[in-house]
Amino acid sequence: MTTSFPPFESEHELLRKTVREWVTRELYPHRKEWDDAGEWPAREMIKQLAGMGCLGIRYPVEDGGQGLDWWFHTAFVEELAHARNGGVVMSILVHTDISTPIISEIGTPEQKEEFLKPAMRGELIGSLGVTEPNCGSDVAAIETTARIDGGDYVINGAKTYITNGAFADFVVLAVRTGEQGHAGISLVLFPTKTKGFSVGKKLDKLGTRAVDSSLLHFDECRIPRRNLLGVENAGFLYIMQNFQGERLVGALMATSAMELSIQDALEYGRTRKAFKRPIGSFQVWRHKFAEHLTALQAAKLLNYAAVARMETKEDPTLQVSMAKLFAGDLAQKVLYDCQQFHGGNGFMEEYDIVRTCRDLRLMPIGGGTSEIMKEIIGKWSGM
Repeated sequence: MTTSFPPFESEHELLRKTVREWVTRELYPHRKEWDDAGEWPAREMIKQLAGMGCLGIRYPVEDGGQGLDWWFHTAFVEELAHARNGGVVMSILVHTDISTPIISEIGTPEQKEEFLKPAMRGELIGSLGVTEPNCGSDVAAIETTARIDGGDYVINGAKTYITNGAFADFVVLAVRTGEQGHAGISLVLFPTKTKGFSVGKKLDKLGTRAVDSSLLHFDECRIPRRNLLGVENAGFLYIMQNFQGERLVGALMATSAMELSIQDALEYGRTRKAFKRPIGSFQVWRHKFAEHLTALQAAKLLNYAAVARMETKEDPTLQVSMAKLFAGDLAQKVLYDCQQFHGGNGFMEEYDIVRTCRDLRLMPIGGGTSEIMKEIIGKWSGM
């Protein structure tokens, strides 16, 4: 491995090329169509990604993955942005980086056979169920319960804002198995074919409209206790660990989307004229984009510092929190200016910048708000 940073070599670039060609061919042409429809052909597309070996890039071969490193996975995530549809990208990443990693890390051999390996083959689609109607960032306050009845858990409660919830085959579900607070939470693997499970309405969202965010209901749902992930009542720790990968791929996705939006804007500025001049030639905009290009590189380096930390297996919490905070907040400024630069056309649905603005508004909210990231950074910095 080269000592350059980041350590991308020819093999990583080959993966980039393969993913970009597939995304450009299979996803990009449908970016507006799927947003308008409020759904996308997830099963068909995820099955294609499985055939390309992209669903488990960084997972061990024995778990059904490719056994590659975080740098290969970074290349994959960055290229997904070429879909120009944040909902589609988020749906894919919920499967690859939010619902399945914890199974690879702490699942039993039987759980891996039943859930993880079929997920890597694109036969099952996963989701994560943590957020509830009465608690968002306060994960320790979840109310969905799982009581023991013989060899089963019986689950009652509700989850909200669940991506892939309307069509997932299983949910990595946070439930309360013990006392109030973080010490009484467990994670279970919940098959959605379970009796008593139902999907409520799809929530009407500002962005990421191609994939659902659903209400899930659990009414006396009985699953075997063998579906417990890890140790009972240790779920809060597992959730916090799982958040690191989720937040990192969010930062990677947002940074790539920003980069494409800046490229679009610069190209638009070369052809669009005002006062008999290309609008990109005006100093106010040249300086504005110079600032954004500089900040974009800073976001990339923060991302890659976090990726490097993930790769060494050292605790990445500080680096990931900084990367997500910076990318999420920067995206709001960059996309505002890119949209403003388009003038009236920036208000027209035919331009990708409109969809990107909607989609990336989620970044400072989902997976831990910017305010929560600041709290984490403060704590880890000894404040």
